[in-house]
Amino acid sequence: MTILSASQLAISFGGVRAVDGVSLAVERGEVYSIIGPNGSGKTTLFNLISGIYVPTTGTIRLAGENVTGLVPEQLARRGLSRTFQNLQIFFRMSVLENVMVGRHRHEKTGIFADLLHWPSVARQNRQTREAAMAALARVGLAEAAERPAAALPYGALKRLEIARALASEPVLLLLDEPAAGCNPVETQELDRVIRSLTNEGITVVLVEHDMRLVMNISDRVHVLASGRTLAHGTPLEVRSDPAVIEAYLGTHGSEEAARAIG
Repeated sequence: MTILSASQLAISFGGVRAVDGVSLAVERGEVYSIIGPNGSGKTTLFNLISGIYVPTTGTIRLAGENVTGLVPEQLARRGLSRTFQNLQIFFRMSVLENVMVGRHRHEKTGIFADLLHWPSVARQNRQTREAAMAALARVGLAEAAERPAAALPYGALKRLEIARALASEPVLLLLDEPAAGCNPVETQELDRVIRSLTNEGITVVLVEHDMRLVMNISDRVHVLASGRTLAHGTPLEVRSDPAVIEAYLGTHGSEEAARAIG
């Protein structure tokens, strides 16, 4: 079943066509990677899919529903969540509190119930805490729940952002360069986390420059160049494509991708 589809998406900024007629289809439960050189339109495409930008032309469908033009909050209610390339962590809050923030769409009580300390508020807070702890366990951070977020190493902060996104109970998770700035050990841990999420039925779409990670975990890869689709297919097909090697991977990158697959 197709969980996400985009047809002929396009958007321009100051006369520059940042995304130009891109189409894709992501199947439920797969890892779908979007790669390409800097400036190829990867993050812009992510911003279109996640409702931050509205496409000039084209349509976006989530689980068959036309969601073109919906804002991020509306998409979150339909099961789409994302992380960002730059950390969006509340460093003065605990690890657990950061993830609890991600549960906001599931909370039903309002400000008056909070002010009056209704029993429903305590019950909801307990449920939110339990769900946040479960999300932390899924990314291997349960033991750090009460620590200040600022005390975590960089790779753990990346996983914390994933946990917060998971707290909204998404069916589709967009990860924007989750391995950026991570060392090999931290990247390997991200690999484990992403594989475990797809095993649970969550569909993952990621933008990433780390070719070892991409080629190891992806079911399919979509390559962008200058805002347009250059190639798409399995990791093996993409890393062997002469156009992809010339425009993006180069000889060294192709060898790295080959080692990852092999």
